[in-house]
Amino acid sequence: MTTYVLVHGAWHGPWAWDRVVPLLHAAGARTLTPDLGASGDRGLHHDAGTVAAALDTAPEGEELVLVGHSYAGLVVREAADLRPRAVDRLVLVDGWAGPDGVSMFGLAPDAFVTAMRAAAGTSGDRRHIPAPSPAAFGVVDAVDAAWLAERLVPQALRTFTEATRLSGAVDRIPGTAVHCRPAAYPFDRFGAALGYRTLALDGPHDVMLTDPVPLARLLLDVPGHPAALQEQEGGSLE
Repeated sequence: MTTYVLVHGAWHGPWAWDRVVPLLHAAGARTLTPDLGASGDRGLHHDAGTVAAALDTAPEGEELVLVGHSYAGLVVREAADLRPRAVDRLVLVDGWAGPDGVSMFGLAPDAFVTAMRAAAGTSGDRRHIPAPSPAAFGVVDAVDAAWLAERLVPQALRTFTEATRLSGAVDRIPGTAVHCRPAAYPFDRFGAALGYRTLALDGPHDVMLTDPVPLARLLLDVPGHPAALQEQEGGSLE
């Protein structure tokens, strides 16, 4: 059996995976959805520690696939570096990722960094970034947008400024980088630079909300069917 540890991105919570989890369970997989939280002046290392603690609770002797969406691409790589023997495969879904010492602001374009710092300046403590609109995540359907808007939470600024601490152990774990298209940022290049297999998936940044079925199908292929992934590399999944 395979256990998927599904880690949500910035401004989101474990609920981000609510439409994917039942599909994985129906296929016989287990899931864990750690909550990175929304309160306090937390940073990237705190979030990586939360995920590492979740890995410690995973059943032994099963294949474990660690999945990170968006900002959590950085989180899951640091968590896997802390627990390299626990993780069999990594999957980034439109994930920010890079080598030791890089932060999300170090990867993001200047316009993004400027906008996020300005947004944090409007918050009461200047340490949290208010959540953007659902449209910023590519969610435009009225019902889905309303569902998402009422769940989004502020994001600690330090999660974007803190640099990763990696020993190199994570680089020995096979990885897949899923990049949604049309692309908002060069997530395919982030994955390719790490030596990960890159796969395109048609859908917006929050593809787990808008297109859970093709995403679940891709995740189910990652552990056991590398040949199927090879056939679809560089193409969309329908």
